[in-house]
Amino acid sequence: MASLPEVISALETIAPLRLAADWDAVGLLVAPRRPQIVRVLTCLTLTPEVAAEAVRARADLVVTHHPLPFRPVPRLTPETATGRVLLDLISAGVGIWSSHTAWDSAAGGINDQLASILGLEDVNPIEPDAVDPRTGFGRWGRSAGATTLASLARHIAARLNPLAVQIVGEAERKAGLVGVVCGSGGDLVSQVAAAGCTTFLTGEIKLHQAVEARAAGLAVIAVGHHTSEHFAMAELGRRLRAALPGLDTRPAENDHDPIGYLFQSGLGF
Repeated sequence: MASLPEVISALETIAPLRLAADWDAVGLLVAPRRPQIVRVLTCLTLTPEVAAEAVRARADLVVTHHPLPFRPVPRLTPETATGRVLLDLISAGVGIWSSHTAWDSAAGGINDQLASILGLEDVNPIEPDAVDPRTGFGRWGRSAGATTLASLARHIAARLNPLAVQIVGEAERKAGLVGVVCGSGGDLVSQVAAAGCTTFLTGEIKLHQAVEARAAGLAVIAVGHHTSEHFAMAELGRRLRAALPGLDTRPAENDHDPIGYLFQSGLGF
């Protein structure tokens, strides 16, 4: 058990909110009913299934990566999916916290963890924070083992186990300097290329962003938005529990990737 201010302090130590993007919705989004926090559920996305799990588990707080609500809600009614989730959690006294882009950019946050999984060396932020240059937007580093785009893609697939991996560029081209931006990194192609990277690992990339990357000479590995971030929420829970050992902190069992794949063999052609 810990007080809500103690939990907030621990979360902001792990992922300082000043690192969040200015467009983001981070911090305490819904206050819990009880001032003492016993059970915390972590998740990547606060879906109706995760909300129902939080209510059944009698959680006091859900720590979600993707904020809910993300934008101002003009009305809170059960006619919308967001309204139903918020009403169910509020009725059960469950609070909501999001660190989102602050956790992406923090020391030891999602992008640092991805760089470690890739085996990158001499890792630095793509855009360092003015206060703490160890933190900031994205990461870049040199691949110590995987020397080609294909070998790097195989390495990350073996570690994160996505159903599929997308690549942009020739499979056998040199990996070189690798940029890392978790989640929807496709919008950052120009920044990653400007940092001198020749390979870019991200969660998802759109068609026109892939064309832009090729034109900039940047190879891309996209492992899926969910895959690129989901693993790090259990780690956030472990760090919170280490800071406050009295908390019952666990990852949501129903926090699944909403996107699946049908392959040619399964379709019968």
